[in-house]
Amino acid sequence: MIQIAPSLLAADFLNLGDAVRMVNDYADLYHLDVMDGVFVPNISYGFPVIQAISAKATKPMDVHLMITDPIKYAARFARIPRVEMVSFHLNAAEDPAAVLAEIKAEGCKAGLVINPDIAVERLYPYLPLCDFVLIMGVFAGFGGQKFIEETVDRVAQLKRKADELGLENLEIEVDGGVSPSNSSALIKAGATILVAGTAVFKAESPAEVISAMKSL
Repeated sequence: MIQIAPSLLAADFLNLGDAVRMVNDYADLYHLDVMDGVFVPNISYGFPVIQAISAKATKPMDVHLMITDPIKYAARFARIPRVEMVSFHLNAAEDPAAVLAEIKAEGCKAGLVINPDIAVERLYPYLPLCDFVLIMGVFAGFGGQKFIEETVDRVAQLKRKADELGLENLEIEVDGGVSPSNSSALIKAGATILVAGTAVFKAESPAEVISAMKSL
């Protein structure tokens, strides 16, 4: 089953309660982008905001860490109520296996993320340790970027390798520029979780966009 995870980064922060209610009513997951201004040239939100959302969320929360040294904070994010998935960038961690283990020790699903300029092959040694992998369709750091079409082929490549390794439960998530116009191709390539920010929150009817993506 395809899951839709609206990215709260694209929501109206002055009316965040409305965004939370919308995700509760129509989507499958919350996608929360944590940016530190160092690993990526932007700063988003941290523990207080995510804890506030968790108090009202009825759907699982998916935390995407765009930070340096994720080993310092991964477990703390994983301990927030309703957080069920935590991912971090492969090239941000000195020992990715250790960070994955820290997340799993807290009872969360653990995932690795790669930007468009990181070869999919670099994920291969860690795939057996991952519950999911996040393939970026844009460069992490800002919302509203144009989707990079080669992402579809990268998802298909990852799916083939997962099948070769017998990892039938590995989830493939895509974030960045995802919309109803490219969702079908991503799903056919093997994606199982679609993160959509601008396409959902800037739409006249976010619920209709989510419904359209889930029905593909």
